[in-house]
Amino acid sequence: MAEIRIHREHALGLKKAREIAWQWAEQVEEKFDMDCTVVEGDDEDTVEFTRSGVKGVLTVAADHFELVAQLGFLLGAFKATIETEIQKELDTLLADSGKKKAPAKKKAG
Repeated sequence: MAEIRIHREHALGLKKAREIAWQWAEQVEEKFDMDCTVVEGDDEDTVEFTRSGVKGVLTVAADHFELVAQLGFLLGAFKATIETEIQKELDTLLADSGKKKAPAKKKAG
């Protein structure tokens, strides 16, 4: 069985990290037909995800994300592609969380 491990440090705090993890879970449910379960804790949360050939956990903490996934035999052949896609999705969500939104413009009146 092939294993994927991805670790990402961040300085978002648990509240914002939770929001990103929930967005990630929604994306993988829709895009990859995953079943996701969020288990909230006091200091960290876990997002358990599964589908045929894949089982894993995303640990969500105030200062990091840790993803560990087990790929079945058939998907193991695509480990590099799957790992790259997961990294891209997570990095995009982290990058988007750091962008500051411009204030709304007032109409001249």
